Amino acid sequence: MIHGGKSFVSSPPAFSNDAKKLLVCTGNTISVFSTSTGMQITELEGHTALVTAIIVVPNANNVFCYCWTSSLDGTIRYWDFSAPELIKTVDIRLPIFSMVIPRLLVKQEESDGKVANVFAYMSVEDVNVHVSKAKYLRGQLRKCNLTESRLAGGVILAETVQPPYMTISPSGEFFGIQNKRTLYIWKVPGKDYEHAVVKKMKLHHTKNFSTFAFHPVDRIVAAGDVTGRILVWRGFGWRKFSIHDDFNNDGLMKSEDERPGVRENDDADSCSTWHWHSSEVNLLSFSSDGAYLYSGGNEGVLVMWHLDTGKKNFLPRIGSPLLYFMDSPDSLLSSISCADNQIHMLKMSSLEILKTISGIKLPCSFPDKWNGLSSGFVFDDAAGVVAIRTENYRIQFYSLLDNREISEVQVCERNHQPGDDITVAVTLMALSPDGSMMCTAETKLPEEGIGGLVCLKFWVRELQRKDFKLSTIVYEPHRDAPISAIAFHPSSQMVVSSSYGGDFKIWAFRNTTQDTNPVLESSGWTCHAVGSYKRKPMTAATFSADGSVLAVAAETVITLWDPDRNVLVAVVGETFAPIMNLFFVVKSDSLVSISRGPVPQLSLWSMSKLSMVWSYKLHSEDVACADDASSFAVLALLPESPKAVESNGTRIHSTDGIILLFNVGDPIPIVTWSARKANGGGLSFLRVNQSSFEENTSAGKERSTLLVYINGDHEYVVFDPYSKEAQKLSLACQDASTEHEETGHFGYSALYGELPSFEPKGETDQGPILPSERPWETIFNGSSHNLPPLTKLCSAFLESLLEKRTTAVD
Repeated sequence: MIHGGKSFVSSPPAFSNDAKKLLVCTGNTISVFSTSTGMQITELEGHTALVTAIIVVPNANNVFCYCWTSSLDGTIRYWDFSAPELIKTVDIRLPIFSMVIPRLLVKQEESDGKVANVFAYMSVEDVNVHVSKAKYLRGQLRKCNLTESRLAGGVILAETVQPPYMTISPSGEFFGIQNKRTLYIWKVPGKDYEHAVVKKMKLHHTKNFSTFAFHPVDRIVAAGDVTGRILVWRGFGWRKFSIHDDFNNDGLMKSEDERPGVRENDDADSCSTWHWHSSEVNLLSFSSDGAYLYSGGNEGVLVMWHLDTGKKNFLPRIGSPLLYFMDSPDSLLSSISCADNQIHMLKMSSLEILKTISGIKLPCSFPDKWNGLSSGFVFDDAAGVVAIRTENYRIQFYSLLDNREISEVQVCERNHQPGDDITVAVTLMALSPDGSMMCTAETKLPEEGIGGLVCLKFWVRELQRKDFKLSTIVYEPHRDAPISAIAFHPSSQMVVSSSYGGDFKIWAFRNTTQDTNPVLESSGWTCHAVGSYKRKPMTAATFSADGSVLAVAAETVITLWDPDRNVLVAVVGETFAPIMNLFFVVKSDSLVSISRGPVPQLSLWSMSKLSMVWSYKLHSEDVACADDASSFAVLALLPESPKAVESNGTRIHSTDGIILLFNVGDPIPIVTWSARKANGGGLSFLRVNQSSFEENTSAGKERSTLLVYINGDHEYVVFDPYSKEAQKLSLACQDASTEHEETGHFGYSALYGELPSFEPKGETDQGPILPSERPWETIFNGSSHNLPPLTKLCSAFLESLLEKRTTAVD
């Protein structure tokens, strides 16, 4: 089994002491990348929930490679990431959202000569506080004794509605949080012990804060707000953090005229405001020498401010909102984490990008008006690659087996403009079976009724660069109607496109070469044929496995065509809702259709009998058909998709989807898997070499077909669906502990209803299941085709009437 697709930017990364490695939070694990190549070196596995913080232990000689990590699983772990090896685990049993260790390597000698304990300050969530209360404060700042592996008793520094993110100064002298319009800053005591007094001060603003940073040397703090402004306080904390008593501290306070820009009674010498960003400031960081301040936001531009003069320098066109900026021990190397799941390595002397660590692109945010115009994923089955649409009008090709980006194609030439409304989007895409050609559809919505445009583009892969080159552009291929589906012919250079305007078109590739005049050499796609059926909207289209039949859905009916002669062959059945997807099952005469609407429907059709074989009322997201067998898999949403709930103080993300593996000849699924985040997910069978797959198949028999499930957050798992291990597999993403997960209707019971369990006591491993006191009243309820064989029912019925006793035999 292969897992991948995790976010690289859920939390800030951390550099190793020699700046040759970058430690990145990737879901439940910590991935270690090389800063020179951008390739993953190793991985730290052990956490059971999202990793929220990485703190590398400084070492002057760069000999040791140790780090502390925190996670939502309530543990702090100490690693040797060069081995890699887990050394120590501290369990505090509270989800940790952020963590700082101010005095990490400061060896403090106690009076008896022993080395002082090391303390971590954490932002945790008190899961025992119920949200139903009128005023609830679930966020807490706690102190943990890492040396003795326990919480510091009774030490709660602050309480907030939600756990805040913590920021620490490079010197380890201060740390703080932002809470709405206030900055809270604590000073770490010189001799930090369990009950040491940690002093606190506040800085105020008229807008909500979004981020802040400490100066590495001086008492300067910079904070960004939601409007794009940056506030810089100089000389903060001289009064509050003075060693004198409060009476003497009052004398240290300057008058308001001598403290320009300082609000209320804040403890600072001055406060200046800078404004360049047009929206919320996402990151702030001082340079290692303290001469510059770096800022970034949704504009995708890194701004470098000179602290003394306020002059600016820019690194523009990064292409995505900026999230984190991290300095490395090498003053010439830094990293920027972006919202598109990329981490860029920067050469600070010239402000250029040296290397990029690219994760899978996160889901696009489409407005409601785009519903019905966008498609999900497209898979290159032979190469094990998925094509994903991105925010910046691009398509990313991502290797599922290697968990890394292969390439990107810029479909629309547009710059990143976060302030503009989304008016153009890549709505559809399709790949040829050999992966050498691609077809995309993009739509531009009209502005005030003017300027709408539908465009169909054909692309050809360049063998040397392994990238796609634009071949043909067709404007308004179906007049002014949007395109509903695109599909490639399995063996010929032919593409079908259907539209909601009531027609479909078959496009053929023409390559004409004039030997006498090479300048006249031309190639491109032209319209081969046009078809329609009773002027009904054409909502889906696909070719059969051998390409001899073209199936096009005309709303609720399926029309079958001869693609070469463009002749209507037959019309099949009718459904209750419009058919949105069609899939031919390989090595059979069957066709699977997905209908969406008030009455969703999954149907299997026989092409030889031109009739429906069976159907289910299922909201299906995707269907995948195996090339080497007459089986197919269905990703469906459960009737009710509950959101996160609270159970015994644990945050739960309930299962909302199910994957069913069918054989064409049997309406009962072979095996089912439960899945989370199924809304917007996809399925595909991959035809890859078994040697590239890490798991052994059942009975030692190699299979060339693997199944990949990618969820709505673009996290995926690749596994062998025919192995015995896969039959016990749960594809639910481990976002938190699942020990307290609520049981619901899924798998067999979601389709056919629940049946009584006939397993003897003590032989089940499904948890405490309470049998019915009168099983004979429900054991024969239900449709006959849903019940087990009569022989099994009778034996179970008789056993339920008898009382078993255990007797000892001498």
